[in-house]
Amino acid sequence: MTATRQPERNTQAEQLSYEDLYRRWEEGNWSAMSYDFARDREGWAALSEIQRASGHWLYSMFFYGEDSVADNLSPYIDAAPLEEQKYFLATQQVDEARHAVFFHRFFTDVIGAQGDLASTLASTRPQLNWGYTRVFDRLDRMADELRKDRSLPKFAQAIAMYHMVVEATLAQPGQHYIEDFFAGNGTLPAFTEGMHNVARDEQRHIGFGVKVLSECFRQSEECKAAVVELLREVLMYGIAVFVPPGWNREYTRAYGFELEDIYAFAIRSIRMKWRAAGYPIEEMPPDVFPFDPALPEDEVARRIITLMEAGAVGEPTLHPDSSPDVQRLVFDVVARGLTDSGAARPLTIQWRFSDAAPWQMRVANGSTAAAPGEAPDADVTLESSWADWIDLAVHGRRPASAILRRQLKLRGSPMALLRFQRALPTRPTLA
Repeated sequence: MTATRQPERNTQAEQLSYEDLYRRWEEGNWSAMSYDFARDREGWAALSEIQRASGHWLYSMFFYGEDSVADNLSPYIDAAPLEEQKYFLATQQVDEARHAVFFHRFFTDVIGAQGDLASTLASTRPQLNWGYTRVFDRLDRMADELRKDRSLPKFAQAIAMYHMVVEATLAQPGQHYIEDFFAGNGTLPAFTEGMHNVARDEQRHIGFGVKVLSECFRQSEECKAAVVELLREVLMYGIAVFVPPGWNREYTRAYGFELEDIYAFAIRSIRMKWRAAGYPIEEMPPDVFPFDPALPEDEVARRIITLMEAGAVGEPTLHPDSSPDVQRLVFDVVARGLTDSGAARPLTIQWRFSDAAPWQMRVANGSTAAAPGEAPDADVTLESSWADWIDLAVHGRRPASAILRRQLKLRGSPMALLRFQRALPTRPTLA
């Protein structure tokens, strides 16, 4: 591994010390067994049917997630290069087990689940959607990888998965809206207090992750490359975690917010956390977070949700929408992932779809523009159905397989096809 020391120091991350984080753990200790849920049972019964259904869905994700992260922390402790990091991670494992016990008690004492912790966990499985299960499957694999590879880049990648993806991007937005609703109406007093303690613990964990990553990034550029590789992989799963069952918007409206609100909060959170870690999203390769960084969070949230509802990203569907607005959003993301810097001449790419309008794109020295319609002199032409293109571009199907099955036709000179291949991201998401 080639280490590159960087002169810049990230003052935000350095304001925290591992000793500070440990002290906060001792000062913030609380008991999951101390809560009396009698009033919460009455409050739960008084909620509307859709509020209970939504709560069951959301709390199932938290319960399963807390158990999963508790199970997966041991290899992090082993791989941590500093003793202070190992000690803090040991406290975090205690936190995660306590959170799981807290949710188990809520499920049995309030919702009415039966049995021990394992059987209560099993009852949550039907509530977990496509994106959620893939994110946590990746967390499981990351723990296995870390057991075999304790290098600093792999450790940085694992911290990014756990602390920045699972905790900062997914758990924290959900906690925010749970606390906001129940703190306002007092329906579930014990649960509200417990969630406040859970959120305080998670904030401390995220602060640890930000600090560790800031140190990793200063020590080695390979740590940044490893994190980028991970984010490219999990992006399309992570955005689908908060999709409610059947796309029923009442699951969030019943608690006073729109789905766009929770996505905007998550985007705001990850932008802030990565900046604090010393590797802002704006400095990452553009295909990692393939939206214009100048766009406000609510507009990015609207675009992500529009694309998911259309079946263009997120959970695969047989018939993704190919309306002009959806195509425009897809090709805007594709354009951000394509680069052809240093080429002597522009590269013009034509997409022709058997069941949708054609699109074209011009790549020239890092400046990429997409537009509907036919290009008069395309260097490369791709022909397929819209569904097959989404399958290739988003879900990672191999082009060679699609060509053999005659689901993709690719035309152009050998030099143009080579330039097109080189313009694609290293690990493509939508291109």
